[in-house]
Amino acid sequence: MRFPRSIEILLPQACLALCLGSGLGPGLVGDSHAQAAPAGALDADRLAVNFARLALDCVHREYPSKVAHVLNGPDDALPPARLYPVFYGCFDWHSSVHGHWLLLRLLRTVPEQRMPVELRSEITAALNRSFTVAGVAAEVAYLQAENRESFERPYGMAWFLQLTAELREWGDPRARAWLETLEPLEAAIVGMVREWLPKLAYPIRLGTHNQSMFAFGLMLDWARVAGDTEMVALLTERSLAFHRGDRDCPLAYEPSGEDFLSPCLMEADLVRRLLPQDAFAAWLDAFLPGIPRDGRADWLAPGIVNDPSDGKLVHLDGVNLSRAWNLRNIANALPPDDPRIAALRAAADIHAETGIASVSAEHYAGGHWLASFATYLVTER
Repeated sequence: MRFPRSIEILLPQACLALCLGSGLGPGLVGDSHAQAAPAGALDADRLAVNFARLALDCVHREYPSKVAHVLNGPDDALPPARLYPVFYGCFDWHSSVHGHWLLLRLLRTVPEQRMPVELRSEITAALNRSFTVAGVAAEVAYLQAENRESFERPYGMAWFLQLTAELREWGDPRARAWLETLEPLEAAIVGMVREWLPKLAYPIRLGTHNQSMFAFGLMLDWARVAGDTEMVALLTERSLAFHRGDRDCPLAYEPSGEDFLSPCLMEADLVRRLLPQDAFAAWLDAFLPGIPRDGRADWLAPGIVNDPSDGKLVHLDGVNLSRAWNLRNIANALPPDDPRIAALRAAADIHAETGIASVSAEHYAGGHWLASFATYLVTER
């Protein structure tokens, strides 16, 4: 697979802020093949290496840990690695899941000559260490225990399905083996989602983990990759029932102080997956009527983070990254002559530059998860 071109054309300032100023190390600066590469490719290499390093540094780091845990008795008071022995790192379960996804995504999409051999080996070893039959069996048992039906629903569940979708799309023998190991957990999560969706009476329009629009989008992507037509139909029906008639979304009231997902833009990113191009363009006109038609970029300002060491305030770095992919996806879903495309892409570029520059190992509050959002953006997932 060719490495997506977008990772080679992201604004150089953002790349340099991350790759040279974050304290993560020089990336591929000393590699002979990187020195001969074009500047854009070199920046892309540095991004990929540094994103991978952030994930490798946390997927097996047990502490600090924020455990979302229902105790059914005193014997359930256990450390994270005993509760869920596959996804115990990166501060919380969902961040561990998408940290593993990040490693898979880069292993799959970065050409072999553009990533150091030792790093590829380290990623493979980390995934082999995590994805074990015994570990997955323990994860399934944890998930299916009494009173845990809502564990990591929908956010962590959606990221897990993104992880297995990545494996399903990749023909590498390692991917097939890892998928076979993870399939019992995938089946358990799919069953829980399938049971939950018909009971959900309203969409969840938050800017944080419980938001339904982001989760529905990732779940729909998984269902299409997996060929689960029943899940595709269920997600499509629920999504259109919730959102087909929405209009005048109050984007001006975003973001909230702890958002990392835009309710308005994430909804549009979901609906573009479901409607034909012309129908989506008309729906967007009613839903977000304020998108400029003059190509200007200043209609949507990036979120501000005043303290990147604060685990809630740093969410705004994530909203900049997720807005960037929302805006690009929305633009790409419109007819090619739509006058809103230029403004959407201009705002996306500003958000991408701001968001990528924030990805750093300096504070674990953001370092344990922002690289996953950046990888989702720059690899055009």
